[in-house]
Amino acid sequence: MADVEYLQSIIRPHPDFPKKGISFLDIFPILRDPIAFETLITHFVHHITSQTIPKSLRKKVDIVVGLDARGFLLGPIIALRLGASFVPVRKRGKLPGECVSANYEKEYGADTFEMQSDAILPGQSVIIVDDLIATGGSAKAAGELVKKLGGVTVEYLFIIEIMFLKGYQYLDAPAYSVIQHLE
Repeated sequence: MADVEYLQSIIRPHPDFPKKGISFLDIFPILRDPIAFETLITHFVHHITSQTIPKSLRKKVDIVVGLDARGFLLGPIIALRLGASFVPVRKRGKLPGECVSANYEKEYGADTFEMQSDAILPGQSVIIVDDLIATGGSAKAAGELVKKLGGVTVEYLFIIEIMFLKGYQYLDAPAYSVIQHLE
């Protein structure tokens, strides 16, 4: 696919960041390029409307959940294009009101995600979006929050998947990534 190759050519690796032995894949060059950013959003929306929605029980997406913080850059735009709501998942203590929480392990340690308790109604169809899936811990925690509120995760979306870590195997719904990174 030409759009995938194009997006892959724009992502910049940063060896030994944030710590030695980790190669950080920087998506921000995509966001700085309006054509690349539009290509990415259009790619996601096309995938959702041509693959995800036809296979879903309700034949629609009610909510797009974005993970703190890069999921906030993608989620609202995808939600608007789908006519869906956007719901943020934030780190503990960053959201007002009553929240549900889920703990998770990530590459660099443990953390807690929260979602406002009234953000999702039982039975609503949800897509969860983030920039990257590595070990799957943060995405799994977001899926647990959706489930606690009675929502149904129909798919997880990522720009990049770190293939050798196999984080998708811990998720409760199918996962789609635009770029599969082998290293």
